[in-house]
Amino acid sequence: MTMLDLTGRTALVTGSTRGIGAAIALGLARAGARVAINGRSDDTVAAAVTKLSEDLSTDGFIAAPGDVTAKDGTRSVLAEVGAVDVLVNNLGIFGARPALEIDDDEWRRYFEVNVLAAARLTREVLPGMIGRDWGRVLNIASDSALAIPAEMIHYGMSKTALLAVSRGFAKEAAGTGVTVNSVIAGPTHTSGVEDFVYQLVDPKLPWDEAQREFMRTHRPLSLLQRFIEPEEIANMVVYLSSPLASATTGAAVRVDGGYVDSIVP
Repeated sequence: MTMLDLTGRTALVTGSTRGIGAAIALGLARAGARVAINGRSDDTVAAAVTKLSEDLSTDGFIAAPGDVTAKDGTRSVLAEVGAVDVLVNNLGIFGARPALEIDDDEWRRYFEVNVLAAARLTREVLPGMIGRDWGRVLNIASDSALAIPAEMIHYGMSKTALLAVSRGFAKEAAGTGVTVNSVIAGPTHTSGVEDFVYQLVDPKLPWDEAQREFMRTHRPLSLLQRFIEPEEIANMVVYLSSPLASATTGAAVRVDGGYVDSIVP
C-alpha cells in the first residue's frame, strides 16, 4: 500500500463531466477512491461515468447528477453519494465582460455558483468528516484570485472569496484529521478555455497560434509560457487528498505555472 492510496474513501467532484473536474476524478479513482461524478444533466453525467470507467477499466465511478448551486440539488447529490471523505469543489463559471457592464444579477450569479455552492457543500459534509476524524476539502481557485484580470473582475472576486472560505472552514476543522485547502490553478487547457481565448484573440487563428497570442498578450507573466494540462492540476489535488498531505491545511497551493509574480501565495 502506498501513502497515496485512497482505497475505501469516497470522493465527490463537482462539475466533473469534463475538463479539470474529469481529470481530478480520474486521478482520485487511480488512487483507489470511489468517485462521484457530478453535473446538472443526467445524460451528460452518465456519459462521463461510462467514458471514465472505460479509461480506467473500473466500476468505481458513480453518477451523482444534480444542481449543486441550489439547496434541493445539493441534497439530492449528497443523498446519492452518501458519506463524503474527499470533497472537491471544482464547479465554476467564467467569461470576459467589461467591468462597467457587469450588472447586479451577474455579480450575484458568479458569487452563487463559484462561492456559495462550495460553502454550502462544505457545510454539509464537514461535520461528518470531523466525526470520523478524517476528511479532505479542496476548493479549486484560480490565479485570478490573486491577479484580478481586467476582463473579468467578477470571476476574480469569486475566486478571491473562495480562498477566504477555505481558510475559514480550515479553522472550523482545527485539531481534527480534516484538512481544507485551496488549489490555485493557472491558465489551463480545456475546451471551455479555448472558447474563452477566442473571445480575446482573432478567432481565425489556429489553436497553437491563438494560445501563444493569448499568453503573450493577456498572461505575459507566466513562467511556464504554455497552458497547464488538466492532469497537472489533478496531480496536486490527489496529493492534497492523500495521507501525505496531512500537515497541509488552510493553505492556498499554487499550480499556476509561475503566473502569479510572488514568492508567496
